[in-house]
Amino acid sequence: MKKLFKLVLNTIPRPILIRLSYVARPVLSFILQGSRYTDPIDGKSFKQFLPYGYGHQRNNVLSPSTLSLERHRLLWLYLKNETDFFTAPKKVLHFAPEQAFYKLFRNLKNLNYTTTDLFSPLADVKADICNLPFEDNSYDIILCNHVLEHIPDDTKAMQELYRVMKPGGMGIFQIPQDLNREVTFEDDTITDPKKRAEIFGQYDHVRVYGRDYFDKLRAIGFKVIEEDYTSKLPADLVEKYCLAKGEIIPIVYK
Repeated sequence: MKKLFKLVLNTIPRPILIRLSYVARPVLSFILQGSRYTDPIDGKSFKQFLPYGYGHQRNNVLSPSTLSLERHRLLWLYLKNETDFFTAPKKVLHFAPEQAFYKLFRNLKNLNYTTTDLFSPLADVKADICNLPFEDNSYDIILCNHVLEHIPDDTKAMQELYRVMKPGGMGIFQIPQDLNREVTFEDDTITDPKKRAEIFGQYDHVRVYGRDYFDKLRAIGFKVIEEDYTSKLPADLVEKYCLAKGEIIPIVYK
């Protein structure tokens, strides 16, 4: 029975987990509770995390409690340890809000918090990132994570992000990135979903970003910091929080 249950856990797609989260998360958290790994977002510990991935599955990366992945936990730690996000009054715009963060950020009394997306049911404002309905210089902080790889005209999207950010404002624009690739690859003639997943990593991605992503943001006008935050954390915490060592956080300023 234990082997069967483990097999089931290892084949649960993340979208199904999200839809069933109100039932699945408490059950999974209880069954997998332990002390080896910890989700820093809610502080809960487990004997293992769940696997996740399109095509190539990564083991021990999906938190049973918050459904956070490596990038979510890394961002949480950076915001908590290195910024005043959780304490200072901020006007925040959050694109495609992640379930791991949505309720937590919504409940922060210091934030004037707006979510936006074209399709997400969690979005306060349904909007096209390439044609935003917000005034110039509106937001202190913009979170736009794992969005731009879906957008055909990412230059226009970046220009809109720059436009609505306040002078002196900050953004975090995480993307799936191949740091071994110097130049971003995209080919709009590839339309087959299976081929897209094979080449771009996911059926609804339109490019694979290389190291030139940071320079593209700079060309828009942003000051960019390529933050290798895992290198600043103790190695035992990188392992305990199940982070992806060497993942870069793209932090931008206007």
